[in-house]
Amino acid sequence: MRIVDAAAIDRVLDRNGLVEALRAAFRDEVTVPVRHHHAIPRPDAGDAMLLLMPAWQSRAGEGGFGHLGVKLVSVFPGNAGKGVATVQGSYLLMSGETGAPVALLDGPRLTLWRTAAASALAADYLARPDARRLLMIGAGALAAHLIAAHAAIRPLEEVAVWNRTPERAAELAARLDRPGLCVRAVADLPAALGAADIVSSATLSAVPLVTGAHLSPGAHVDLVGGFTPAMREADDAAVRRARVYVDTRAGASAEAGDIVQPLASGALAAIEGDLFDLCRGTAPGRRSAEEITLFKSVGTAIEDLAAAVHVIGRLGAL
Repeated sequence: MRIVDAAAIDRVLDRNGLVEALRAAFRDEVTVPVRHHHAIPRPDAGDAMLLLMPAWQSRAGEGGFGHLGVKLVSVFPGNAGKGVATVQGSYLLMSGETGAPVALLDGPRLTLWRTAAASALAADYLARPDARRLLMIGAGALAAHLIAAHAAIRPLEEVAVWNRTPERAAELAARLDRPGLCVRAVADLPAALGAADIVSSATLSAVPLVTGAHLSPGAHVDLVGGFTPAMREADDAAVRRARVYVDTRAGASAEAGDIVQPLASGALAAIEGDLFDLCRGTAPGRRSAEEITLFKSVGTAIEDLAAAVHVIGRLGAL
């Protein structure tokens, strides 16, 4: 069994190649059981959580299909005081023919790459082909990956970064600014929303930051951060103005506050489609240059499996 660390994942992956691997996975036959949540009582440190996210490819074919895998993630709230990351994880990839372990991959790094690739995949169907200005809301670990992924599939020239802590936005912008891609921190969020062709948000906010009143016609909104029904990154006005898509209907309808709350209130009448629909051509993507589109991602084990298979394929281990 091969051990694949974060550095190896960074070395072999490229944004466009991973987007295409995810596109193929959503077109193929993949089984994704409901993920398992197991609470671990820890009276003195806050309860921990163990998450198991399995998936398997139903048949062999192009792209190394015919594998199975499971992501194992632990969440230990008390780790912050110990200087250890709260979320830990690994991805175990196995042979679909024998069940034998093939590789153990760094879970957090794989998740960053596949999450950003899923957003880029959705934007390939939903963002205007000439989109040149991106607004990145949030400056956490995922932000740099989202900027790189969107820049790989659209001709971006300008990136504005907004964060509740301005210093973090400035640090990220300084790190990513380069010839051909101007990256700058901004303080005026409403103005930045109005100037953006693509708005990508990766925060843990419970209060909407993407306000529909400030979105320009033709904008594409990419919501990545919220992963519980109580979390919200876009307001009802943004949802009402947009045609709404998700990564998976089952996941987003149960876990995403940006979908659960508008469905309950009536602000969202229906989900237009998910990544299965977009990749298989059973739901239309962007229909005009003026419409606003919105994509909400909560993550799915399909993406982890496709990314792990792609990594091992690039390493020449299959």
